[in-house]
Amino acid sequence: MRRAAFAVMAVVALGGLALWGLFLRTRPAVVEAEVETEVAVRLGQITRATLRQYVTAYGVIEPEPPGVSTGGSARITPASAGVIVSVACAEGQRVGKGTVLFQLDSRLADAAVRRARGAVALAEATFERQTKLLEVEGTSQKALLESEQALTSARSELDATETQQGLLRVEAPLAGTIARINVRLGESVDTTTTLAELVDRTRLVVSASVPSSEVAAIRVGQVAEVALDGASAPLAAVVGFVSPQVDIKTGTAVVRATLSAAGDLRPGQLVSLRIVSAEHRDSLAVPVESVVKDSEGVTVIAVVRADRALQRPVKAGLRDGNLIEIEGEGVEAGLQVVTEGAYGLPKETKIRALGQ
Repeated sequence: MRRAAFAVMAVVALGGLALWGLFLRTRPAVVEAEVETEVAVRLGQITRATLRQYVTAYGVIEPEPPGVSTGGSARITPASAGVIVSVACAEGQRVGKGTVLFQLDSRLADAAVRRARGAVALAEATFERQTKLLEVEGTSQKALLESEQALTSARSELDATETQQGLLRVEAPLAGTIARINVRLGESVDTTTTLAELVDRTRLVVSASVPSSEVAAIRVGQVAEVALDGASAPLAAVVGFVSPQVDIKTGTAVVRATLSAAGDLRPGQLVSLRIVSAEHRDSLAVPVESVVKDSEGVTVIAVVRADRALQRPVKAGLRDGNLIEIEGEGVEAGLQVVTEGAYGLPKETKIRALGQ
């Protein structure tokens, strides 16, 4: 019985194989057509542009510090002690260099000047008389010399008293605007008293602290922009000072940029300072989103030829806003490149440009 069952099973299996072979010989041939993928992308263009690299920091508007010329601000103090008898300026007033701002009590000095002038007049008359007498041998050479010495001494005394009188007039050391007056009429002052503060608003700088990692790219003479919140346009500036020292506590160095025109800026205002640390003219540039890395980590762009995108390896350079500098073989101005959709593209693929 068991042998008979095995025999039946073998016959059934052979019959199934025969039927399957017959099916394979008689079924129609089906050829699957290969479908090429089409990727929807957006396009940009390779252009030539001037690209800049910037160092950005926040700073404070300050008067120009003293250097080759006088500074852009001054704390005005008297050269002599005394009592304020006249205030000839007001806060916010524009004054010229040499303008008398304050007058100290000069009654004693005025009297001394009058006495000195009288002494000079007497000495001049005596010297003139001795000179005429000597011509007719009515005096000696010694008497003439003594009168000349007396005249010289009297003139020196007059110079001293007039100088002391002048020290009681406090003048503006530079042209500018009176920012603050700190004294009143009748107040006693000495050489340590700050009578007023004077600022020349046409000579302002931006003082900023720049991280040491970025300060190496900054040089005196580089152009910069100064922007204030709410201002319609940035103001032009030029780097005038880069500190040779780094603050050990903050890791920053002081950089000062001189404003070409101060506009409405005032000392103490916080502003942003953007310094052009590098500039590449006539560079090949593409939109930032068109530069990606392929599956092997190589920086590439996808150049468009007809309806196909082909990856090209490039070297990326300066980035300025939405543009980035590129260099590479077969890369030239005017070629179209894939922007939106560039990431993950095969080395070569069919594309469909959106919006076209």
